[in-house]
Amino acid sequence: MKIKLANGVTGNIIRSGNGMMFRVYDENQQFTDYDLNHSDLCVTIRDEDSAFYSDPQSDSLDHSPETLGIK
Repeated sequence: MKIKLANGVTGNIIRSGNGMMFRVYDENQQFTDYDLNHSDLCVTIRDEDSAFYSDPQSDSLDHSPETLGIK
């Protein structure tokens, strides 16, 4: 088994047919998708195309209102 520390690595959380994954790109734009098994991973969002939405039924994280066409 090869082990590489993840602290400081930038990636994307993606939804796939297998659930949520952490995608990491290399310098050649090749990527590795890692299964998310961590129970309480600390994440900092650095994405201008993101927004939190709350209503009485639910809370969610999605693309920005501009991207979704919400005025």
